[in-house]
Amino acid sequence: MTTLHADILGVGVWGPGLEGWLVTRPILAGDMPYEPRTSPAPPPALLPATERRRTGPVVRLALAVAHEAALASGLPPGDLRCVFGSSNGDGVVVGGILHALATARAGGRVVSPTAFHNSVHNAAAGYWSIATASTQPATCLGCHDWTWAAALLNVMVDVTAEDGPALLCCYDHPLPEPLAALRPTVAPLGTALVLAPPGNDAALARLSVRFDPGALPPYSALCTPGLESLLIGNAVGPSLRLLEALALGGAHTHAVAYLDGQLQVSVQG
Repeated sequence: MTTLHADILGVGVWGPGLEGWLVTRPILAGDMPYEPRTSPAPPPALLPATERRRTGPVVRLALAVAHEAALASGLPPGDLRCVFGSSNGDGVVVGGILHALATARAGGRVVSPTAFHNSVHNAAAGYWSIATASTQPATCLGCHDWTWAAALLNVMVDVTAEDGPALLCCYDHPLPEPLAALRPTVAPLGTALVLAPPGNDAALARLSVRFDPGALPPYSALCTPGLESLLIGNAVGPSLRLLEALALGGAHTHAVAYLDGQLQVSVQG
């Protein structure tokens, strides 16, 4: 496959002890120790109060990282094409709906309209469009453990084909029981990038991605101590390798498993 290239203009991240790129970058660069802690994502200030009250922890996670990356890029958020990726979707809401259906009394209203519209896989993208008054296309995908790789490849193709900037937002949140027993997710994690065609003077780094079929990559650990469980225990965890390379600076290449092959991901700072 042809190697795809893009410039990184903005970064967003939120997870346990990773409360934004300004906090996370020195941790991934090895300048500060990683201290995991519970870090609920903040309410999305971009949304009107009525819509903000309807959001749960999963949508808040997605919007927090998307907003940070868009703000850092200096581009109008509403002008960005978007790719949203999540393997679990809003499992908190879906779990609540399933519990309501399983315990409902005959004749009663089982599921609230708010819970229903929050349960669809494109809910976060919909809230983002409302928050930014965007009419740009948004792709929403899930690909189990390969969600990060699928979303990254999708947005790189988008930037190349449309010759314009795009937002990549990936997020996953633990499911409630009993779903969690079948699909464990160790902690919430969201990451976001704003990418643009090569040649931007404001770029943080150059990103190159190529898909190689039929070759699964060997496992490689992060340089940052303490983040291994998040790397392997959340479908968005593999994005931490890219963020670590960006934080370290210089040139770095790593592989990410994708279906029956791998993505070769190179970051040139």
